[in-house]
Amino acid sequence: MDFNKSIFENRKEKDSPFLVAHRGVCGANIPCNTIAAYKIALSQGADVVEIDVSKSKDGVYYVFHPGMEHVFLRSKRLISEMDSSEVDAMFLVNQDSVATSYKVPKLSEVFALLKDKVYINVDKFWTDIEGISNEIRKAGVEKQVIVKTYEDEKSLEGVKKYAPDFMFVPLVRGKDNSTDRLKADGINVIGAEILFGKVDDPCVSDEYIKSMHEKGRLIWANSIIYNEADVISAHKTDDISLTDGPDKGWGWLIDKDVDFIQTDWLLMLKNYIEERKNEKA
Repeated sequence: MDFNKSIFENRKEKDSPFLVAHRGVCGANIPCNTIAAYKIALSQGADVVEIDVSKSKDGVYYVFHPGMEHVFLRSKRLISEMDSSEVDAMFLVNQDSVATSYKVPKLSEVFALLKDKVYINVDKFWTDIEGISNEIRKAGVEKQVIVKTYEDEKSLEGVKKYAPDFMFVPLVRGKDNSTDRLKADGINVIGAEILFGKVDDPCVSDEYIKSMHEKGRLIWANSIIYNEADVISAHKTDDISLTDGPDKGWGWLIDKDVDFIQTDWLLMLKNYIEERKNEKA
């Protein structure tokens, strides 16, 4: 990836969507949001790596999904309730809840690994916009980072104050209410992450996607399932792609002309895209 070019130029040079590795590539003994998971994502050809950010009680930033301590650390305490020395002494568990040798990486370590290699999607940015922005600038990864928040006024004001130059993507559910306004306010809006429960929701309509592309903006879609009760891609998911055929999930999103697909099955999606290209050649 050439970070001297804009993300729009890099997207134009690809004939398929950017591949986003959700929390890296993990499974079996390798936990998500670890250095190992991100190394695998790089080796499998991710264009974007998604990371989650938590902060310890004494102000050290880690790559960890807030609120999931009971799952990945088997801890009743949150990282936000621990000192960094306590976090550093803990070990993540694997998918069978067995302790591994992997530890929770510091945000600075992950930035150092990914610098100059891939785009970095910083999730949970809204939890501490000022502090995380400072960490991004300290690491020198401003050109690579894509940040996102919901469309609430508090988060958007934080972006305008502390991160107006970062590539920004609001999370849009149902209908886009903010991208035009934020662009006019000087925010570096590069597109929208669309969350849609039904295939006829406004944010996934052909008209909306076409209008965004005409404005030079990109569309981020998700095939991941974080919670089956929270439908964010009208069931056009990794699960359906793997069990009923990729045309029903990933193919549908590609045919919609989205610019990013966030997945937990990076290599399978990559292989499917290559197969589609070969069939059309």
